[in-house]
Amino acid sequence: MNKPFSIFALGIMSGTSLDGLDLALCKFHRQNQQWQYEIIGTRSIDYAATMKQKLKNADKLSAREYFFLNNEFANFIADSVNAFLKAYPIKPDLIASHGHTVIHQPEFNLTVQLGNGAVIAAKTGITTICDFRTTDVALCGQGAPLVPIGDKLLFTQFDACLNLGGISNISYNVGNKRIAYDISVCNMALNEIVQTIGLTFDKDGDLARQGKSIFQLKEQLSNLSYYSQKPPKSLGREWFESYFLPLLKPHLSSVNDLLFTVNEHIATQIASTFHDDWNKVLVTGGGAKNKFLIETIQQFSSVPLHLPDEETIDFKESIIFAFLGVLRFCKEVNCLKEVTGASSDCCGGAIYFMN
Repeated sequence: MNKPFSIFALGIMSGTSLDGLDLALCKFHRQNQQWQYEIIGTRSIDYAATMKQKLKNADKLSAREYFFLNNEFANFIADSVNAFLKAYPIKPDLIASHGHTVIHQPEFNLTVQLGNGAVIAAKTGITTICDFRTTDVALCGQGAPLVPIGDKLLFTQFDACLNLGGISNISYNVGNKRIAYDISVCNMALNEIVQTIGLTFDKDGDLARQGKSIFQLKEQLSNLSYYSQKPPKSLGREWFESYFLPLLKPHLSSVNDLLFTVNEHIATQIASTFHDDWNKVLVTGGGAKNKFLIETIQQFSSVPLHLPDEETIDFKESIIFAFLGVLRFCKEVNCLKEVTGASSDCCGGAIYFMN
C-alpha cells in the first residue's frame, strides 16, 4: 500500500502489575511505507480494590466463574471507553484491547486474556480487536512480547526500547532481525513487596534507597534458571508466584532491604542485556518513574537511557496495541516469529466488526 493512509485507533492495555486500565486514542498515518502516530488523548483508570483482587485471582476460578468475570471485565472496559470518548469529537475506527492476562504458559500452547471483545464491540458500537496472542502461541511461539513490531516501525530513532512494567522487556535490531524478550519481573515484584505495608508502590524508589543489599537473596535470584535461557522467552505471573516470590517471603520483615535487593537484581539483569555500542535506549512503563531503579541501572551500564515525555512513558504499550490493531485491520503482520519463536509471522487478533 503506497498511497497515504490514515486511521484512528484506541489502544487499551491492562498490565501484569495491576496498576489500572490504560487507554490511548491515536491517529496513525502511513506514507511511502513509513508509519507515524499522533496521540489524540490518553487516560489511566485505577482498578477498584475488588476488581484488582478478582483479576489477581482469576487463574484460580472455575470455568463458570471465569466466563462471568470475562464479561464483567469487558463491560468495565466498554464503560471506560464510552466515558473516555465523550471528551473527544473523534470516534475511532477500531478498538484494540489487550485484555488482562490470566494464564500465560506458551510451553503448553496456552495463553488467556480476560475481556470479551464481542461485549466491548456491542456496548461501544466500535469494531473491536482482541485476543492478540493466541495465534502466535498456536504457531508454537511465546505469544510475547508483542510490542517489538511497534518498536521497530514507530520508534526507529532508538537503538533499543526498554519497557519497565510488571515485567521488564527489551526490543532491538540485530541487522534486519528484531530481537525481543522478557528480561525479568519488575513492578510486579516491587509492588507485591510494598503491599505488605499497605502501599501500592514505592514512589521514586524512596524506600528502596533506604535499604541495603541482602547478599544471599541476591545470589538466589541471580541463579534462577530463566536467566540462562536463550531468547525467545517470556514470563508470566505463574513464574513469579512459583519461583520468584517464594525467595522473597523469608525477608518480608525487612521491606527496605528487600526493595533495595530486588531493584538491584532487576537493574543487573537489565544492564546485562545492553550492547556497548548503543547510543540511546528508550525507557517507558511505570518503572521509568522509579528514580532509584533508573539510577541503579545506570550504575551497571554506561549506555545512555532516554526518558521521554510522561505521556509516552505511561502509554507507550497502549499506543502500540492500537497500532497492532491497525495492522490486524489491514491484514498485515503484527507478530514476528523472530521475536516469539513461532513457526511463522502472523496477523493475530480476533475481530468483532461493527457498522
